[in-house]
This record gives sequence, structure tokens and C-alpha cells, in this order.
Amino acid sequence: MLNFDCNKYSYASRRNVVFARKGMACSCVPLASQVGIDTMKRGGNAIDAAIAMAVTLPLVEPTCNGLGSDCFVLVWSAKDKKLYGLNGSGLAPRALSAQKLRDMGYSEMPVNGWLPTMVPGAVGAWAELRRRFGSMSMRELMAPAMAYAREGYPVPLNVHRLWVGEARRFKAAAEKEPEVFAPWLEYFTKSGEAYGPGELFRLPDYAASLESLAATDCESFYRGELMEKILAFSQKTGGYFSREDFESYHPLWVEPISTDYKGYQVFEMPPNGHGITVLMALNILKGLELGERDSADTYHKIIEAVKLAFIDAKTFVADPRYMQTKVEDMLSERYAAKRRSLIGEEALYPLAGDPACGDTVYFCTADGEGNMVSFIQSNYMEFGSGVVIPGTAISLQNRGANFSLDPASDNCLAGGKRSYHTIIPGFLARDGQAIGPFGVMGGFMQPQGHVQVIVNTVDYHMNPQDCLDAPRFQWQGEKKIQLEEAVPAAVAEDLRRRGHEVEIVSDRIAMGRGQIIWRRSDGTLVGGTEPRSDGSVAAW
Repeated sequence: MLNFDCNKYSYASRRNVVFARKGMACSCVPLASQVGIDTMKRGGNAIDAAIAMAVTLPLVEPTCNGLGSDCFVLVWSAKDKKLYGLNGSGLAPRALSAQKLRDMGYSEMPVNGWLPTMVPGAVGAWAELRRRFGSMSMRELMAPAMAYAREGYPVPLNVHRLWVGEARRFKAAAEKEPEVFAPWLEYFTKSGEAYGPGELFRLPDYAASLESLAATDCESFYRGELMEKILAFSQKTGGYFSREDFESYHPLWVEPISTDYKGYQVFEMPPNGHGITVLMALNILKGLELGERDSADTYHKIIEAVKLAFIDAKTFVADPRYMQTKVEDMLSERYAAKRRSLIGEEALYPLAGDPACGDTVYFCTADGEGNMVSFIQSNYMEFGSGVVIPGTAISLQNRGANFSLDPASDNCLAGGKRSYHTIIPGFLARDGQAIGPFGVMGGFMQPQGHVQVIVNTVDYHMNPQDCLDAPRFQWQGEKKIQLEEAVPAAVAEDLRRRGHEVEIVSDRIAMGRGQIIWRRSDGTLVGGTEPRSDGSVAAW
């Protein structure tokens, strides 16, 4: 028996871009990527592959998403030569309000238990995608995940790393509310401990839930037996869901928003997601001259643009039914120029402007016909709320944690409302022709990762893998920034002289996990995957 440490890597490694003609699937878990490419080999298109991966990922990467997740999706239809957006974010229970939480003594949203849970949107979005663009049955798409749930799979290394912290988190929560959190410990730990790297993890109740979903085209989640189980556990343990919350839920088809960045069209989902942050930052950057990529001046300008865009998004983005600020004002050239003028040689303490002046999984697919999917699915904080429905293995997200309790905020909690969402799929095009999907998951790192990927691609002509390998920064608020160790020391020191509060980080998993597929003019697919995780490109 060989004896080695799965956590020890003594030497630097390099990945190359991957090429394909008939199909490509990228994710942070090799098993999920393989499910996607196998689906296309069985006759499915890129949308079928994405749905099959979305169904598999709550099982093989449960530290980031579950059957109780939300999702956002961008779909490029080769037939229509058009990009479609699907908002699969959930709604707060009608019985909840900001006043109710303030009366309970909360000054901000909690992250554990029933209060931050919302009606999950991902399952409904899977069915909506299949009906509009898919070519296979839901049972065919769910079959691989059912098999893995029953037979088990070896836990990936970085999934294990996230699992360890979550086991501590919910063991502590279970000591205070055992009735609420005991099912999480039962399903997702071995006697209270996280599953180790390479250990076999089985979840047969997940397969049983998929059987119910496959038989009803996902209707049982909102208007059937799975809904009944969710409501029963909610009523038993202090939740706030009602039958009407689920029966009235439907995902929304939306028009993607975009900006032109130096001749390329960058697409994001509109609010309630914060993809607009990416577009606002790029609008600021396109009026600035960027020098060498690994210079302090370049880092400084990108950081400042991100800060200004981010503070605006945090202030103004909400459920679009409640937003007082117009998207077109936030994306106007006039406003971009106004924000750009604030950038000087020193680090800014960012404040929101006035635009009216005039833990998540990301994966992507592409097929030989030209269909492409940019898909992001998330619990928000690793395992989410920690609420798991007995007999179903449904783990519920805690996306409601992003609501504000400030009655003056457009994002203030209200029943039936969508919260500010951090999940953002991206898409790149030029002259009306699709180039492809991209994304970088990881909470508030996501728009920062998108900006860095697009700048690497457009300004520095880097290939997809090089884009993802490149060292990253993450703005943490105020003047605080994190830099990866690979950022040159001279750059870090220069940024400190400019007033940035710099922290060098060695744990790269927190700096975002991305995937990219570009389609060349000859139809060849070119993929890159995240070196900070267990990323994999499956090609055909």
C-alpha cells in the first residue's frame, strides 16, 4: 500500500489549455465535468449537459450548493444567435419582514437556520431550461447523479477542505438548536466529522429525491411531495415557509445586460444579481490607460475601479421591483466618467455615488453546434443555512443573509422579495458572435474575478488557462486588499506606498474558482480551468 499525503505538493505545476471540437464541459469537480461530456456523447446538447452537471454538483460539491440552491444561467442559442438569461433566485417567505427580525433583536441578517432561507430556485430553473432548450428527458439527465448518490464517490481534496470548517460550524449550531441542525450532521458528517479526501460519500436519499423530481419534471419540489416534506419540517422546527410560498414560485426569463469593453461585448445578469458591478468597473477602466500587467500602477487602477463599482452595487442593487436607481444610469458613460475622475495616485476610501446624475459553483458547457451555457448555482455560504430536510437530503441555501434590515435600503427584507445576489455567470461576444462563457465563483470575489479575467483576455491577450492562472487581488472593503503570494513583492510594496492596506494570502481557494470556454472562429473550443481547486476540463 502506497503511503502519501494528498495535501502535500512540493513543486509548482502548470496546466495547458484544452482543445475540442464536439463538446466541452468545465467545472471544479472532475466527476461533474465528466457527467457533462458524457451527456453530450449520449446525444445531448450543451444545455442538457449543463442541467446534468447542475443536478450532479449538489452531490459531488455539497460544500457550495444543494437541492435547495438558487442559480443564474446565461444560454447562447446557436439556432437563434441570441443570449438568454434565466433568473433562478428564490423569494423570502411571505411571513418574514425586516421589522419582525428587528423585533427579535437582530440588527443584521443571521446566516444559520431558518431565517436566511428562501424558496429555492435552482430546481425550477433546471426544468425551465430543459423545456425551452433541452433535448433529453429529466430522468436521463438525472441518471448519473442518481448512480453516484447510491454507489458513492471519492470526496475531492478541496471539497474536503471546505467541509472541515462547515462541520465545526454546524456542530456548534446543533448544540444550540439540535432539532434544526441534527439532520445536517446525520447526512453530511461521520459521527460529527467531515469526510476525508478520497473517502467514499453516499447519499441515497438524494437519489430518492431525484426520482421524485424526474417523475414530475421537478414539480414535486414546489407543488408535490418534496414541498410537503419541506413545509412539515419548517412547521415542526420554527421555519416560516407556507404552501403559497412554494406554489407561486417560478423562475424568470430576463434580458442580459452588457457593456462594450474595447470592442468586446461583456454580458452579465441584471439585478438582483451584482453582475452590474463588473460592467461598471469595466466602463471605468476603458477610459484609463493600463501599462504592464504586473505593475503596481495597473493593479492600482483595476482595484480602484472595482472598489467604486462595488460600493455602488452594494448600495443600489436589489430585487428590480424595489430598485429606485435605474440600471441604464448605473451603466451610463457619463456616470463612468464621473467615477473615473476620482481615481488618482492614492488609494480611495470608496463611497457610493449618485448614478442618477444624468460560496457557489460555476460551470460552463459548449457543444459542436455552437450552443453554450454559463451556469452558476449556490447555497451562498458553503452548506448554506445548515437546514436539511429529513428523508430528502435537501440542503437549503442562506441567500437571505444578503438582505438588509435597514428600512431605507432598497434591499431591505420583505416577504416575497428576492435578495441581493452574489452569483453571476458571465459571457463574452464580439460583433454579435459568441466567444463564450466565463465565470469566477466565490462570494464577493466573483465580480472582482470577472473583471480580472476580462482585462487579462482583452488587454493582455492571455489564453483561457493563463487568465485563470494569473495572480489575483481581492478588495476586502475600505482600503484593504488581499494579494496572492505570486504577485511580485515590489508591486505589493508600491501599493502600500499608495495607501492600500495590503495582506498577502497563501490560501488561494478564497481568491475565486473560475472556468472559461472560448469558441474560435473555426469552431474549435478552447478551455481553461481553475488551478485553485480540483478544476477539470472534459473535452470531446
